Amino acid sequence: MASSAEDGSVDYSARAREALGYSRWWQIVAAAVMMALISPYQYVWSSIEGPLAADLNIQLSALGLVFTLFVAFQSLSQFPVGTWRDSHGPRRISLLAGVLAGGGYLGLAYATSLWQVYVLYSLGAIGVGIVYTVAVNTALKWFPDRRGLTTGVGTMAFAAGSAAFIPYVRANATVGSYSAVLRNMGLLIGVGVLVGAVVLRDPPTDWLGGRTDGGQATASARSDSDYTWREMLRTWQFWDLLTMFAFVNTAGLMLTAKVVSFAQQFGLAATVATASATILALVGGLSRIVVGGVSDRFSRRRFILASAVLTGCGLFALVWFARIGSGIGFVAAVIITTFFWSPQFALFPSIVGDYYGQANSSSNYALVYMGKVGGGVLGGVVAGWLITLVGWSTTFLIGGGLSLLAAVGAFALRPPERATRGE
Repeated sequence: MASSAEDGSVDYSARAREALGYSRWWQIVAAAVMMALISPYQYVWSSIEGPLAADLNIQLSALGLVFTLFVAFQSLSQFPVGTWRDSHGPRRISLLAGVLAGGGYLGLAYATSLWQVYVLYSLGAIGVGIVYTVAVNTALKWFPDRRGLTTGVGTMAFAAGSAAFIPYVRANATVGSYSAVLRNMGLLIGVGVLVGAVVLRDPPTDWLGGRTDGGQATASARSDSDYTWREMLRTWQFWDLLTMFAFVNTAGLMLTAKVVSFAQQFGLAATVATASATILALVGGLSRIVVGGVSDRFSRRRFILASAVLTGCGLFALVWFARIGSGIGFVAAVIITTFFWSPQFALFPSIVGDYYGQANSSSNYALVYMGKVGGGVLGGVVAGWLITLVGWSTTFLIGGGLSLLAAVGAFALRPPERATRGE
């Protein structure tokens, strides 16, 4: 019989050890390593787009669609992947991810035209989407007692992992050597994800003592606390979460994609641009663990609200310091914005688990995560258009305003009532 804690609550750690034969934390380690390896697709793009444009002899603006395509394919792939994973487990789909994510960067090393960049980055983005949904939901399935902390660990690796890549890329991604950089990164990503895929597995159907849902909901939960994705769509809370996620990610993704160009536009030193890109990754990773872990003990909704407000304020400060030419202030504003934007990727999957249960966590969160598509479009293509129309400062101020609107959505948010579910 599976173990229980002395106070009568479920001892998830002991039961997971019985099922795995080792600590469940090794599942998080494997997921986190995979997340770190795929991080360059999102967090290193701003450092490689310049040399890539120069090598292809095209205007930098022609690559503006690449980041938007990445966000779209990475986000939209997660719902079919999540549905598959909830039924078939993580291993086979993760093996495919290794081929796509590794092959995307490897192919970029030999790309000779713009359309090839679009195709390769989009295919790589699908691989990133697979790894992302598998990793986040590995945490939700094995750690129903520590959702915020463990999703924070996985998503932290996605942000902070790129800190190991950025200095390497910035130092070597010149017209003459960037191909070797991309090739090396592609090989590392592909091999690493394939190895991680062999380790990952989902809980067996009986790991919580007789449950038949794969252990994907807490032992104390009633069966009607687990919403299917169709039931979730019938609740207004889902649409609120989706809109909030889109708005706050507009602010964060705008900063992620354009921080280097923004610093250069205002004549800040090259070291400020490099430091901003590197710190963005490190701070983003750290904040996901800190805020995600603390949210396990307090109101997750209030953490989302406060984070959205401070993200918006951080972007406002970024514009101010850029205007007055303060490199130190600019980096400080990057830290503030990133520290409070980045934890959304730990808070939102956790609150989806809180509100809609864990049996269908992969597909449910994947639908909320589609809000990142809206954020990518607004923070990528639309932001690029706005920059040419109204300038850098106004564009970033608009991004900050959208983050404040996300805070209004968080203020209105309440747990769904069972009465709102479809019969």
